[in-house]
Formats: sequence, structure tokens, C-alpha cells
Amino acid sequence: MASKLSHYDSAGKARMVDVGNKKQTRRTATASAFVELSAAVLAALPSNPKGDPLEVARIAGIQGAKRTSELIPMCHPLNITSVAMEFFPKEEKSCVEVQATVRLVGKTGVEMEALVAVSTAALTIYDMCKAIDREMTITDVQLLKKSGGKSGAFVRERQ
Repeated sequence: MASKLSHYDSAGKARMVDVGNKKQTRRTATASAFVELSAAVLAALPSNPKGDPLEVARIAGIQGAKRTSELIPMCHPLNITSVAMEFFPKEEKSCVEVQATVRLVGKTGVEMEALVAVSTAALTIYDMCKAIDREMTITDVQLLKKSGGKSGAFVRERQ
């Protein structure tokens, strides 16, 4: 497995992968995260005194995707063409599922951008709601699927 870690050279030194010779392809990645919160907070989301936390989280997620290369050292700056944020409140589980789908035409994938988007959005929900519930928990940050590139498609089997 160590020989497959592309962010290290043959001497074991960290490096940014050279994608210069890769073909440009349409690439898409979808990630998700869950914010577990109290039933009272879930019910109050649209009427939060600070504004609708999900709308603020939508903007934060988009911003997070666009700034991924500033946060994750070996990520390339990318010309993202689309970031779609979706929120699925689940009353029966007292949580909000956060999903991000990121797209581009380029030489490297957008998995990290989708993961940073859902993480940033989930943290924003926490920030916006912490005045009424400090016991919120962010869980299961995960890649759901990706397409494009040399490695092809991936769809998570364990959800």
C-alpha cells in the first residue's frame, strides 16, 4: 500500500503530485457529513435569531470547496465549475445530513473539495447553533461517490 501513496517520492519525502501530463476530464465528487443536534435546535433551524443556519452553511460550504488548496497542503488549486450544497433535516434521527457535490473539468479530482465543503458547512451549523446546543456532534464525514479521471468511478458501499 505504501507504494501507492502518490504524495511521497521514492525517498519518502512529501511532494505535490505532478498532474501536468494527465488528461482533462469531467470530474465530480459528492461527500456527506451529519450534524447531530437536539430536537429543539432542529425545529428552530429556520427561525434561528442569527438567521437560517443552513443558508449560512451553504455559503460556507461553497467557500470551503473553493479554498481547499489553502487548507490541505498537497491539494492543487482548482478551477471548480460548480458546488452544490444540500441539507436534509432528519427529525427521526435528530440530525441534519449535509451533502456537497463539486464539479470541474480538469486534471485532478475534486474529492477533497467535496469533503472540505461538507466539513465547513457542518462546522458552520455548529457555530450558528452553539448558543442553544453545545452538545452537537459532527459525524461520518465521507466521500459518497466520485467520477472521472484515470481511476474511474467510485460509489461508497458502506453508508
